[in-house]
Amino acid sequence: MILTITGSDSTGESGIQADVKTISELGGNALSVITSITIQNTLGIQEFYDLPADVIAGQIDAIMNDVAPEVVKIGMIRNQKVLDVLCRAILKYHPAQVIYHPVIFSARGEQLMNEDILTLVGRQLFPLCDWIIIKRKDIGYFHPDDQRHLLVIDETLPVIHGQTNAFASALAAYRCQGVELHEAIKKAHEYVVQKALRHNNLQGRSSELYNAFINLMHKHYQKHSDVQFYADMLNVSSRYLAQVTRRVSEQSPKAIIDDYLIKNIKRQLLTTQNNVQQIAYALGFSSQAHMTRYFRKLTGLTPSKFRKQKD
Repeated sequence: MILTITGSDSTGESGIQADVKTISELGGNALSVITSITIQNTLGIQEFYDLPADVIAGQIDAIMNDVAPEVVKIGMIRNQKVLDVLCRAILKYHPAQVIYHPVIFSARGEQLMNEDILTLVGRQLFPLCDWIIIKRKDIGYFHPDDQRHLLVIDETLPVIHGQTNAFASALAAYRCQGVELHEAIKKAHEYVVQKALRHNNLQGRSSELYNAFINLMHKHYQKHSDVQFYADMLNVSSRYLAQVTRRVSEQSPKAIIDDYLIKNIKRQLLTTQNNVQQIAYALGFSSQAHMTRYFRKLTGLTPSKFRKQKD
């Protein structure tokens, strides 16, 4: 029996979902305790909800009292109260092996542990672990006094989402089966390499949605400049639409709409004889004053002054 204690990953490519999958694939029995719930997709993590420490303690006690797993694999820890719960549980239940994979950064580079918790983990949890699976570049975040139990992995693993987590879970599975450490490390490495070869990277629909948004904007910008209209047309949340546009173009949907509308106002001011009021009505503004305020806010000039600059 292997107890994995970590956060969730909605994509299933890391976190508790991936741990259960890996351990089960390798013939182990996976038990789980969730520390954090993440709101995330292929574009990254939007929000965290760290479960209360007493809820985590209750999950651990329920499993340890009833099943007493031989191996405990730890992942995401984000605050001191949860760290205290885990340290007390290890000292109380004395699992045969504790394997820790520090989750410092997400796959998109978001920092998941602040400096205070990093220091405390290095001081309090590291000494209680049999093995800490860590990348060489991450050791400096913890400043451990004793590095004998660090299992450093670097370029030897393929670069895929959740690779280090998969290695730690596989190592836990093999050690639970009684495989000697050196052989377990070798087999865990082979598992991750094979996983990478058959890995179908989970792809979102960012490019497709971005192009659909741009096409809709070209059709409707004269009547609709609000982001929610386009999000509703695409049947996604405005938040997800913003994630998509920032990922593809590094701009918010509102900025893209404003840029396009301003370019069309400028084009009409520079290439037609229409007066400002005619242009305002043609582009969907309620009045000349409305367009003037909008144009001045985004360019620093009134439409009339902008038009005069060409002379």
